Amino acid sequence: MQWQTSRFVLDLTRPQVMGIVNVTPDSFSDGGRFASTKTALEHCEELVREGADILDIGGESTRPGVAPATLEEERARVMPVLREAVRLGVPISVDTYKPEVMREALDLGADIINDIWALRRPGALDVVAAHASCGICIMHMHGEPQTMQRSPLPGDAVPQVREFLRERSEALRAAGVSVTRIAWDPGIGFGKTVAQNFELLARQRELLHDGYPLLAGWSRKSSLGTVTGEPVHARAAASVAAALLAVDKGARVVRVHDVRETQAALKVWSATQEALEGWTESKA
Repeated sequence: MQWQTSRFVLDLTRPQVMGIVNVTPDSFSDGGRFASTKTALEHCEELVREGADILDIGGESTRPGVAPATLEEERARVMPVLREAVRLGVPISVDTYKPEVMREALDLGADIINDIWALRRPGALDVVAAHASCGICIMHMHGEPQTMQRSPLPGDAVPQVREFLRERSEALRAAGVSVTRIAWDPGIGFGKTVAQNFELLARQRELLHDGYPLLAGWSRKSSLGTVTGEPVHARAAASVAAALLAVDKGARVVRVHDVRETQAALKVWSATQEALEGWTESKA
């Protein structure tokens, strides 16, 4: 399995670790620690040293209750970091739903557009469809970030998430976007209950039947805090566990804050998989 992006064709036979770079003053997880261009770039470099396969740069917090960033605020946060980050030798994803930001990011060399709105905003689909090869990650979200947790998705989340992502993928393909450019994100925490989030993990393989690679974003999410009782800054162990479970259930990309720890866990998982395959072949 491969994921086509602007400059790279990603081999997804090995799970890819996407390191999170929040260039925001109000991130739920790192409290604006990397809100300046200088600190954000230093963080990008550190994540690459820790083993990040992809960097995901975002300039707007999507935690419930936070006011949306203006176009100019988001551009001012993201573009200076992106200009330098594209030189780091790894694919760069830009986490945005604004078509103007998408267009400028792609012009600067971004490899992936990661859109929580799944390209439903006017003009967004046209921007990525016009690009020759950028990767696209579409996410399921019920409602909108400011209010999504007030009225979570009713009913069984798994078939609803799958149907939504299938419909958005069909819209992309109808616009001429190759299937090899598209990845799915079930949107953990975006308008879903804690129970629904864990059911999406438990039944994650049901989202693989359409053949699109799955990106899982569990890192430091509130559902992990609910079951562990840990505050945001103490959720590294739970986040790594969730990432590992997601990979074991078929996710090909995990979006994380704790890159080094996640890569270490995945090495143990990979060694176990190789041992199992070797044993199976010896018994054949």
